[in-house]
Amino acid sequence: MNIYKHEFKMNLRSAITWSVSAAILIFLMMSIFSSMAADAELLNRTLQQMPQELLTAFGMTNIDMSTVLGFYSFAFLFCQVCLAIQASNYGFALVSIEESEMTADFLLAKPVKRATILTSKLLAALTNMLITNVTVWVVSFVAINTFRDGRTYDTNTLLLLLVSLIIFQLFFLSVGVAISLLMKRVRSVTTLSMALAFGMYVLSAFGGMLGKDSLDLITPFKHFEPNAIVTNGTYDTPLVVLNVAVTVVAIVGSYMLYEKRNVHTAV
Repeated sequence: MNIYKHEFKMNLRSAITWSVSAAILIFLMMSIFSSMAADAELLNRTLQQMPQELLTAFGMTNIDMSTVLGFYSFAFLFCQVCLAIQASNYGFALVSIEESEMTADFLLAKPVKRATILTSKLLAALTNMLITNVTVWVVSFVAINTFRDGRTYDTNTLLLLLVSLIIFQLFFLSVGVAISLLMKRVRSVTTLSMALAFGMYVLSAFGGMLGKDSLDLITPFKHFEPNAIVTNGTYDTPLVVLNVAVTVVAIVGSYMLYEKRNVHTAV
């Protein structure tokens, strides 16, 4: 439990920073909704005149910016990018931080099983991500109800969007851990986390532009596309199942890799 407390406290400032950043992003974007919705017809016509490939790339196909959730889904996409970076950062740093600081041998010399160490670290990262998720939930409800200008929205659809965040983040956390354990040494956590998050986003964009449905299977940005959830009022079940399956495989694989990993020592 001491490992959990140490990991939680170590990432708490980061969790607060990401929470505040996501809150400001959502609040600022929703604050312009009423003024944008007033010219919604002009805005929707402008979107219709844009290349279809570009709209598909950014998940804006058939989006109605005059509706509360239509506009929110646009802001939600940017929030997804931020939280993908957060989760990737936690994943890549989870076990590599001790190795880069040459303190892993000190930790592993304690009478604690490696599986217990990894479990404590994962739970701490999950707790930090939940702090950010709860913040996003609260701010989203407050911002939407503050700036919806009397327009109605489907609460169940909003809940679907918000619930998807933790599953979405777990993908990046687990894949980040697995990749870091496959590498001999992680030299830059920030570089790798940015590469994973933006790489998945770029795959989502290019998949939409090129019409490559196979790329939808790879990136969680397609598994939980905000506009698709708002339009259909449900998840794409096969893609969500695939997302969860990859997460489970990555976590199980991480335990197996960590048990067999040769740890760099300080001597």
